[in-house]
Amino acid sequence: MHEMSIAISIVELAEREARLAGARRIRRVEVEVGALAGVMSDALRFCFAAACRETMADGAELRVVEVAGRGICASCRRSGAMPEAMALCPVCGGIMRASGGRELRLAAIEVDD
Repeated sequence: MHEMSIAISIVELAEREARLAGARRIRRVEVEVGALAGVMSDALRFCFAAACRETMADGAELRVVEVAGRGICASCRRSGAMPEAMALCPVCGGIMRASGGRELRLAAIEVDD
């Protein structure tokens, strides 16, 4: 399950930023996860709780903001929703190429000073 390594990386990054800010504790972490990123949000939440143990983020809340998949048709150049990594253009049937929704980004942390 690669969500555990992602969760550990999120906690490490959040801790680094919190220390730079002079914080004592991390209360909440917000991440943006694209629909096409290949990350299961529920699994990430579960792994995050385990990754936080005995860190500055112990007991922190994880807020996952889901980012919709977007794509551009390689044939007709129209853009639109892309719910899956492999999709066909609803207009011409061409192959859609992802233009958004692959994000995996630490968006914000809430800390105690």
